[in-house]
Amino acid sequence: MRKSITPSVIIALLAATCTAFGAGSGSSPSGAPSMQTREAPSPESQARNAYNAGVRSVEKADELIADAARQTDERQQKKARAKAQQAYSSALKKFASATELQPSNYEAWNYLGYTHRRAGNYDAALSAYDRALKIKPGFAEAIEYRGHAYLGLNRLSEAKEAYLTLFGGNRKLAATLLAAMQEWVGAHRATSTKDGARVDGAMVESFASWVNERSAIAGQTASLTREGAASAWH
Repeated sequence: MRKSITPSVIIALLAATCTAFGAGSGSSPSGAPSMQTREAPSPESQARNAYNAGVRSVEKADELIADAARQTDERQQKKARAKAQQAYSSALKKFASATELQPSNYEAWNYLGYTHRRAGNYDAALSAYDRALKIKPGFAEAIEYRGHAYLGLNRLSEAKEAYLTLFGGNRKLAATLLAAMQEWVGAHRATSTKDGARVDGAMVESFASWVNERSAIAGQTASLTREGAASAWH
């Protein structure tokens, strides 16, 4: 005959069970890793996150610059440009962080140069482009961006070299740099000064002649190249 279990016995058993579980839910044995501990992200992972955040800021800034160009109201233009500069400044800090965390990230160096150039820091931009090209020689995007920086410093012979290098390997980026050269000529024909520094008129016209010659050559050879025929020089 089985004896019935009284309520008092049941309560005692439940209490013992709870005590056992409580003892097992404490801290891990010495030396055992906690299940909730997470490893800190690697420098490479942090660099990648900083780089991606910087790219987003640059894209936002570029859109604001394009918006400013479309504005007819001067106040709205200034507002858009001011917001763009804030975005470029934010991006610059992110790319600087990415290069510190991962010095071999040539794309981050390239964008660091881009944001420096947008801020008017041409010498700092050139240093960043040089670092990118030292890590990845022949990196076309850095060659193009460096060409723009040379234009900003009126270093025309070096801008020409950048264009010729691109023309031999990347016609699309070469066309972008050539367009910037045409803009440079137009701006310097309109005024004899730029950023307070006098620009020699003869130098401007000599460069304009070279740009016109290269534009004609590019137009003649575009249809002869597979890239030119495919892209129609977009």
